[in-house]
Amino acid sequence: MKETAKNKFQVLIFLFLVAFFQSCQYFEKKVPTEKELLEKQLKQINWNEVDEYPSFSACDSVLEINLRKQCFFDFLTTTIQERIKLDKLHRVFPKLDTVKVKVTVFSDANIQFETQLPLDSLSDDGIKIDSILHSKLVDFPKINPALKRGIPVKSQFVIPVVIASK
Repeated sequence: MKETAKNKFQVLIFLFLVAFFQSCQYFEKKVPTEKELLEKQLKQINWNEVDEYPSFSACDSVLEINLRKQCFFDFLTTTIQERIKLDKLHRVFPKLDTVKVKVTVFSDANIQFETQLPLDSLSDDGIKIDSILHSKLVDFPKINPALKRGIPVKSQFVIPVVIASK
């Protein structure tokens, strides 16, 4: 009887050890590969937004992100309006009070301006406005490009520019 109890005890220990080592497999965690980690990171990135908006040197001292963004857009709009008003554009086009300007800031800090006119406007007027816009914005202040993950990137904005106040 002692021998049977001893055998039962040995069988129980054996079964316990087998179960113990088998259960360790359930606790193993799969280590993700470098490719899987990269794909996960890329899915988390919002590619439609920048981490930092472009900036003028006049706005560099502003630390809060939303205030810096507002400073950029205010400075950009004001500078364009002042330069276009010097040309008295509203006298040439009396019906036009606002022009939408598409501003593209490239990653190398180059700037491009394009007028965005309604489809019903005449193409000749668009060409004239575009040429006036380009001539007035030739020596535009330097803009630092937008940043995404610390890397300079291209960004585009459409800004309404008031050329005549009623």
